[in-house]
Amino acid sequence: MATQPQIQHPNKALGYAARDPSGLLSPFNFSRRETGEKDVAFKVLYCGICHSDLHMVKNEWGFSTYPLVPGHEVVGVVTEVGSKVEKFKVGDKVGVGCMVDSCRTCQNCAENLENYCPQFTLTYGAKHKDGSITYGGYSDSMVADEHFVVRIPEGLPLDAAAPLLCAGITVYSPLRYFALDKPGLHVGVVGLGGLGHVAVKFAKAFGAKVTVISTSPNKKEEAIQNLGADSFLISRDQDQMQGAMGTLDGIIDTVSAVHPLLPLIGLLKSHGKLVMVGAPEKPLEMPVIPLIMGRKIVAGSSIGGMKETQEMIDFAAEHNVKPDIEVIPIDYVNTAMERLLKADIKYRFVIDIGNTLKSNS
Repeated sequence: MATQPQIQHPNKALGYAARDPSGLLSPFNFSRRETGEKDVAFKVLYCGICHSDLHMVKNEWGFSTYPLVPGHEVVGVVTEVGSKVEKFKVGDKVGVGCMVDSCRTCQNCAENLENYCPQFTLTYGAKHKDGSITYGGYSDSMVADEHFVVRIPEGLPLDAAAPLLCAGITVYSPLRYFALDKPGLHVGVVGLGGLGHVAVKFAKAFGAKVTVISTSPNKKEEAIQNLGADSFLISRDQDQMQGAMGTLDGIIDTVSAVHPLLPLIGLLKSHGKLVMVGAPEKPLEMPVIPLIMGRKIVAGSSIGGMKETQEMIDFAAEHNVKPDIEVIPIDYVNTAMERLLKADIKYRFVIDIGNTLKSNS
């Protein structure tokens, strides 16, 4: 844990920040840099709450810097563009996801995989090139290089668009990369939370048959009736799991708690892929022989590059893929964090920044 002195920039900003690992968020006055020649400045209207925000405000990953303004699912309307900005103009609806910079010179950056750049800059709690600490979207304004800004398509509500910038791309990217985006494939989704419910929606939009795998029997009706899944497996029910062995082409595993992989590997067909997008804090036990015997793959995936993020949000607009959200005022944010800790949300909180973050908050 570190406390970082603020670098003073010319543009005043207001946000909500955590000051210490208690994670308690309260109003915070700070400053944003002036709009550079390649920068896009925008008024923040909505910001999603990601589970990462909860980890970061409490310094559970050990690298948080205070004061910390969370938020990497940020959407709003452009207020100013730099002289060399080519893709955006004042009035455009835009978003910023999990990163605001990268080295731009490595092989990953050259291949539109800025998310795998060793030097990419997180949207909040990271050191920017100018030495300042980045502040996220629980704030009234944002400035970012146009390369890391996404256009929000017409027809996609801004509040629903926000979680797509993290949760959406986190599940879209592995479905595409591991070729689980073809009609007729059978895809499993482990965990039905913020990530899992969006994974179901994207997989269905690709034309896949979808099976939700969960420890909670009470989520069956929700998965099938409300989210459109085709079937549901209770992962603790050995008979159900045994009956589904060898039926899935791939699995997106969104669970961030420690859980056994062997039953999931058993659900895969030969050449099947188990892709981890949740991040358990402790190592998982991975049996190798079942992988060898079916030429199966266990892989990981982290968000997506900027080109793919734009592709994802355009696809979501075209196919009406929208997260299920609960819109809240900014002064409810600490209660929302407590509810998130208890998984008491279907399925993503979105803060109404534009209407509720005021100087007298």
